[in-house]
Amino acid sequence: MSALEGEWVPRTKLGKLVAEGKIRSIDEILRLGVPIKEPEIVDTLLPGLKEEIIEVRRVQRQTDAGELTQLRIVVAVGDGMDYVGVGKGKGKEFRDALFDAVRDAKLNIVKVRKGCGSLECMCGRPHSIPARVIGKSGSVRVTLMPAPRGLGLVANEVAKVVLSLGGIKDIRVFSRGETRNRMNYAYAVHDALRRLLLMNLPTDWREVRVRSTEASHL
Repeated sequence: MSALEGEWVPRTKLGKLVAEGKIRSIDEILRLGVPIKEPEIVDTLLPGLKEEIIEVRRVQRQTDAGELTQLRIVVAVGDGMDYVGVGKGKGKEFRDALFDAVRDAKLNIVKVRKGCGSLECMCGRPHSIPARVIGKSGSVRVTLMPAPRGLGLVANEVAKVVLSLGGIKDIRVFSRGETRNRMNYAYAVHDALRRLLLMNLPTDWREVRVRSTEASHL
């Protein structure tokens, strides 16, 4: 449910299907590629998400009335197992900015594709990622590399927050660009995880062959 008090009244068709119980898994939505426009959808299908603040910064912009000062907050949300999102929010008060950031992060939720793509390990367990992938945001470029079991998260603080909320245990992260920009760094890691879902890997080919074989016997 929403962080606001009161009962959730869905405003989109997708929200109504979730509220009616016709969609019971976030995977159904992500598989169809339907954009999530209501954070209550995520609250319903993925209750109890953890929140981690990545950055709090005071920003200014010029208006007709003079300079307007606001807080900008970047957060990551995740269940610590399979799903993670990154978002940002602005507001005059910390509470308002945090609320908007968490809301935005929930709308950007993605499923983390896990596996063991490390040639040093090849254990077949879902402790790392199945392949090398690159993510981008602004001037920041990050490369996520599979790592052997037990290595841990070889990454900076921002990447560790995002990856741990997504359930990754072992990984190597290489980066270039303006890496001191914590917001772009978090979005770059999130972008890499999103791109990883879109990759066509050898394991996908095997699954397609298995399904084709099963269908031929029907």
